[in-house]
Amino acid sequence: MAVPGFILGVFIHLLHISSVANYPNGKVAKSCHGMIPEHGHSPQSHPIHHISVNQTTFQPGDQLKVTLSGPPFKGFLLEARDAEDLSGPLIGSFTLIDSELSQILTCEDIQGSAVSHRNPSKKNDIEVYWHAPSSAPNHIQFLATVVEKYKIYWVKIPGSIISQPNALPFTTPKATTARLSTLPPDSHLTKPFSASACGNTKFCIRSPLNCDPEKERACVFLSFMRDDRSVMVEMSGPSKGYLSFALSHDRWMGDDDAYLCIRDDQTVHIQASHLTGRSHPVMDSEGSLEDMAWRLADGVIQCSFRRNISLPGFKNRFDLNTSYYIFIADGAADDGRIYKHAQQPLITYEKHNVMDFPKNIGGSHSLFLLKVHAALMFVAWMTTVSIGVLIARFFKPVWSKAFFFGEAAWFQVHRMLMITTSVLTCVAFVLPFMYRGGWSRHAGYHPYLGCVVMALAVLQPLLAAFRPPIHDPRRQMFNWTHWSMGTAARIIAVAAMFLGMDLPGLNLPELWKTYAMIGFVAWHVGTEIVLEIHAYRLTRKVEILDDTRIQILQSFTAAEAEGHTFKKAVLALYVWGNVTFLIMFLSAISQL
Repeated sequence: MAVPGFILGVFIHLLHISSVANYPNGKVAKSCHGMIPEHGHSPQSHPIHHISVNQTTFQPGDQLKVTLSGPPFKGFLLEARDAEDLSGPLIGSFTLIDSELSQILTCEDIQGSAVSHRNPSKKNDIEVYWHAPSSAPNHIQFLATVVEKYKIYWVKIPGSIISQPNALPFTTPKATTARLSTLPPDSHLTKPFSASACGNTKFCIRSPLNCDPEKERACVFLSFMRDDRSVMVEMSGPSKGYLSFALSHDRWMGDDDAYLCIRDDQTVHIQASHLTGRSHPVMDSEGSLEDMAWRLADGVIQCSFRRNISLPGFKNRFDLNTSYYIFIADGAADDGRIYKHAQQPLITYEKHNVMDFPKNIGGSHSLFLLKVHAALMFVAWMTTVSIGVLIARFFKPVWSKAFFFGEAAWFQVHRMLMITTSVLTCVAFVLPFMYRGGWSRHAGYHPYLGCVVMALAVLQPLLAAFRPPIHDPRRQMFNWTHWSMGTAARIIAVAAMFLGMDLPGLNLPELWKTYAMIGFVAWHVGTEIVLEIHAYRLTRKVEILDDTRIQILQSFTAAEAEGHTFKKAVLALYVWGNVTFLIMFLSAISQL
């Protein structure tokens, strides 16, 4: 049953890679103006690709062939600009020669004003047509950004300059390569960070709380230590890709000030960035960070840097004299390219001002409402419904003569457990909507299955309220309908729990959760099989069946009244095992 969740997780992961990693589909319109890929690396300085045009002069309305060629490359962006104002608007429009390799973009609201790659396959040359507009300037220069791989690219490679026939000679060339600020050099840390000053001179966030990065490899650690007008930041945690933290005004990703330590082979790049939502972070090429240092040891990334408390000259850098929620996340990285974190970030329980009094705080990977949602669903669909079904299915003859409030004891227990299941389901159902403020588009099939379970959990007690008398001809149809809906609800609920455990908002320990859920299912199914075999063996001893006591779902014979002690022992053992599994899951949820 864990397979659908695994396949779904792989599918979502692949979709995410293709959508945020490095625009392999060429939809790079957001980079039209600066022509700079948002890869977080500095561009190469010496172009090795060439832009050629099939003629040196043009007139408005002409169609010219433009060729971009050179060593194999995966991505590109080609534009035409006024040679005397390369930062000005795009000029003219393009049409394609090979639509399988390239595509037209709409930049600055001008359709066809740029061309980019259609896929990440390697190319040696690209040919397109450029159409000169009626209002074309005297001199045109073609510019191209070429991506060989994620961290190797060239920005605004200058091409040939073409001129109108009667234009004065072009004598004042402009710089064509966007100059990026060089990030300060970083150095190696010589030893792990220490948590000894947490709460004294350092503001620390740790998970587990009070862990020590100097002694514990699994310790996730973030500290801020004020030094006059600046703050020293230290971050440490286990990761094979990247480690990051963000300052946020709320508990949602978007408009956040983020900092990343990205592993690239045996090096770590320390980068400031800005989060605009559930998308790839926008890397900051300006040098807002100082005294950067890093260390790699035993699968742990450690990095540190200094930044001013206030950075009014840097866009999207937050003032640290304000309270924020603090996110800590890690994820995979490949060749310097980062991917979405697989687990919900560690988020502080409330806003904190890291420049205030030094503190030692923790956080949670799962917010309280999601924890309660999961806990209630586990109680309802692992324990109360399972015990209620067993009692109705196998224990009618055991307590056939016991009555409670005018009804058979087994029926009252069954009804109480099923009503409890429905109530817990209804309460748990609304909590994710309260947390998300609506429907979640990122939770896969889990919410859809949850809605089906919710509907069945409400319909079952309503159907039971209209149960026909035992000798009514409609009773047989009721029994089948009641059993079918209940069985369907339990199966779908288990599937929903399997998928829900993999969601970032909960994300229980990987292998443990799968084996534990499989163990619970096996425990329940095994118990039902044992009781079915026991009932069958008793039935075989009966020579004459009392037809008036045979039900569509089970037969109650005089022989089944025997073996009550065995059934009670099985029930006691089952309840013990069921509650043990439940406690395991509730304990894991509480530790998130």
